Amino acid sequence: MTVTHRDITRFFMTIPEAARLVLLAGAFSRGGDVFVLDMGKPVKIYEIARRMITLSGRSVRDVENPSGDVEIAITKLRPGEKLYEELLIDDESLRTTPHEKILRAEETMLSQIEVAGMLKELQVSLAEGDSDRLRGLVSRWVEGFHRQEGVA
Repeated sequence: MTVTHRDITRFFMTIPEAARLVLLAGAFSRGGDVFVLDMGKPVKIYEIARRMITLSGRSVRDVENPSGDVEIAITKLRPGEKLYEELLIDDESLRTTPHEKILRAEETMLSQIEVAGMLKELQVSLAEGDSDRLRGLVSRWVEGFHRQEGVA
């Protein structure tokens, strides 16, 4: 079995629970809302792999148990893959709703004029292949964006 990183985590929720919360969030909508669902604590994928092996009646082959049935091979993160999920850039923008597991994000919004100008500049940056201008555009308009050091 392969896992991309020992510390990678993800949120999990059953399909019925997710569907129920999404439908309820729609009832709370005032138009243009962004909702965040409380999915509990993130789970380490490595631990899920261990549990799956054990629940299938097998044992994990590792340093403590070299004669185990299934080894968990750690590969590496793929390009763009994160160790953990960020539900929002700014947790302070979350507001409660009538349901404890549904939160409303009150984030800043751009005006139609700002969006139109940004899209025009985006088109020019792409047409000219100007990556510096594109990065500047993202830095200026995407709140919370931080350019990674050493990335060209």
